[in-house]
Amino acid sequence: MDPLSIALQLGIVLIALTIHEAAHAWTANRLGDSTARLRGRISLNPARHIDPIGTILLPLLAVASGLPIIGWAKPVPVDVRQLRRGRRDFMLVAAAGPISNLLQAVVASFAVRALVAGGAGYGPAAIICTMFVVINLLLAVFNLIPVPPLDGGNVLAGLLPAGAEPLLAMLRQYGFILLYVLMFTGVLDALIEPPTRFFQRILLP
Repeated sequence: MDPLSIALQLGIVLIALTIHEAAHAWTANRLGDSTARLRGRISLNPARHIDPIGTILLPLLAVASGLPIIGWAKPVPVDVRQLRRGRRDFMLVAAAGPISNLLQAVVASFAVRALVAGGAGYGPAAIICTMFVVINLLLAVFNLIPVPPLDGGNVLAGLLPAGAEPLLAMLRQYGFILLYVLMFTGVLDALIEPPTRFFQRILLP
């Protein structure tokens, strides 16, 4: 893959994850927890959200190895005690990130369709917008995998009874190890690719 394409994809990942984390922070603030807002996390400044491994190293490794582009940013701090409806609101805060990626994919898909319908065809602008669609879908699906500390794991925590918390705590401790195992065995690809391709068929012309 040429350096320009790699740089474009990494730039899109950075934008997508910045909006993703800002969505977490904004939703938490709306639901009563101002912790993230007070720490400046309701921001579209990427520097406030970058995690060296999840935002830079992992996407770079994925691009270089031909794996699906996945990643995460610096977690948004959430104080469940300040949320008006506790665990239910925590689940909504967790879901806000992947939902923001889906919305970014939808907006980018409209841009692709407008460019193609306007006679521009699949030129550079349409190709970049298509990258936005695909990368945001990959990030949304990846982050919804129900393994803590991914957003899907936090959504699962809000759905399960309180008695399941010890199991979730154990999963959270070893979650990243499990994700790396899934990634390098090809299982992660098998989980992410089918729903991503399904939504691509819906969104892209």
